[in-house]
Amino acid sequence: MIRFLGWLKPVEALCLLGAVLLLGTALGSCRQGDTQPDVSQESGASPQPVVLTTFTVLADMAQNVAGERIKVESLTRPGAEVHGYQPTPSDLVRASNATLILDNGFGLERWADRFYSSLKGVPRATLSEGVTPVLIAEDAYAGQPNPHAWMSPQNALVYVENIRKAIAKIDPANAAAYKANAQAYAQQIRSLDQKLRQAIAAVPAPQRYLVTCEGAFSYLARDYGLKELYLWPVNAEQQGTPQQLRRVTDQVKANQVPAVFCESTVNSEAQKQIARQTGARFGGVLYVDSLSAVDGVAPTYLKLLKYNINTLITGLKGG
Repeated sequence: MIRFLGWLKPVEALCLLGAVLLLGTALGSCRQGDTQPDVSQESGASPQPVVLTTFTVLADMAQNVAGERIKVESLTRPGAEVHGYQPTPSDLVRASNATLILDNGFGLERWADRFYSSLKGVPRATLSEGVTPVLIAEDAYAGQPNPHAWMSPQNALVYVENIRKAIAKIDPANAAAYKANAQAYAQQIRSLDQKLRQAIAAVPAPQRYLVTCEGAFSYLARDYGLKELYLWPVNAEQQGTPQQLRRVTDQVKANQVPAVFCESTVNSEAQKQIARQTGARFGGVLYVDSLSAVDGVAPTYLKLLKYNINTLITGLKGG
């Protein structure tokens, strides 16, 4: 336990240790006074496997492959920013009790190494494995892979296959069901990919600019023939600097870009300032690092892609 708590702050460690001790005492008291049999133990039923993902987009992908046989949870909540997320003591407990952890890799989860160092024996799978990375060209991240590979439907097919293999490994008895789920989900992704390509093709080529706050659309821009322009490459401490604003403002003016956008998990004021200075429209927010709430516009990965493209086209065409 002491080693498990090693990387937490002293106060956090004491709080978590106390909570665990209190929970143990409470459970012991319940057992002493409980005369009801433990049906799950007597029947020999095994608990449902729990797959924990680092953010909501991966959770939705994984649930489509897992179906009802596995419970899938996200470490972060809808609307949360994943890059600089600060795991809590309760996150450690959830992760230590998980059957499998799925992460993105490519440096997206900057906190992952420290977090995983406190976990022993929990298998993990990195879903970007096998994806050819787009390398960042500027700033402190130059030469590093752009982590937002899932924004390309073609890359999403790689994610789905990696999810299938990882889940089948922890539950081989249902491997055939996971394969069928993965194939059906992959077909949905392919079908949507074709529709999105056709929609983008209807936008005049000179207008096909995707101007965002974060450089989260490099893979999508590559696949769909969009010209990408952004304020900063990866969500970090230095966002919306005067230099970044000046560079994007100049290019928006020079290329007469009709609309600019920002991501749902960051402050859009810098991009709105560029819109005011250039005469471009602020086309709205796009979803990348997080799904929306269930009753929102992007509660699933497929709806996220569709919403983003529709928002982009509407903004570029002036609708």
